[in-house]
Amino acid sequence: MLDKIQTLDTKLFIYLNGLGSENFDGLWLIITKQIYWTPLFLLLFYIIFKKLGTKQSLYLLLFVTVLLVFTDQITNLFKNGFQRLRPCNNPEINTFIRIVQSRKSFSFFSGHAANTMAVATFLYLIFKKDFKYFGLLFLWPLIFAYSRIYLGLHYPIDIISGYFCGAILGYLMFKLYRIAQKRNFSVKLKK
Repeated sequence: MLDKIQTLDTKLFIYLNGLGSENFDGLWLIITKQIYWTPLFLLLFYIIFKKLGTKQSLYLLLFVTVLLVFTDQITNLFKNGFQRLRPCNNPEINTFIRIVQSRKSFSFFSGHAANTMAVATFLYLIFKKDFKYFGLLFLWPLIFAYSRIYLGLHYPIDIISGYFCGAILGYLMFKLYRIAQKRNFSVKLKK
C-alpha cells in the first residue's frame, strides 16, 4: 500500500514538475524566498496592529514566533526521522525531472508548507470574523508550497503532510492564544 502511494506521489510530482518552463523559473525562485513575501507580512502586521493595538499585537506576534519555532522543529524531526530523499537527490528520477534548485536536506515533510499553513491557520482563526475575505490568506501557503514542487525540492505528499501538520499546530496554538489572551487581557471572546 505504501509503495503504491509513493509511486502515485512520484508520478504526480513528475507531472506537476514537468509543467514548468525555463521562462518562469525566475518567478518561482522569487516566490520560494520568504523575503519577497515581505509586502504580505507588512500588510498582516498592519491589520494586526490596527485591530489589536500595540500591546496585544506584540503578544500575538510572540505566539506566531513560538508557533514557527515549534513547527520548524517538528518538521526537522520528521525529516531526520524519515530521511526521504528530495526529488532532486533521488537517483531514480533526478536525471529527467526539472531541477531548478537543489538542497541536501531531506524531503518529508515540507517546512515551507507546514510553517505557512500554521501561521495562516492561526491568523485566520483569530481574524476570520473581523475581515470578510481573510480566507484569501490561504493562497499564500498554496502558492509558496507549490514552488517547492516546481523547483524539484518536494513531492506532493510532502506538501500535503506539511499542510496537515501546520493546520493542526496552527489550531492548537490558536486555542492556547485564546486562553492566554483571556487571562492577560480580559478579552471577551467571540464564539
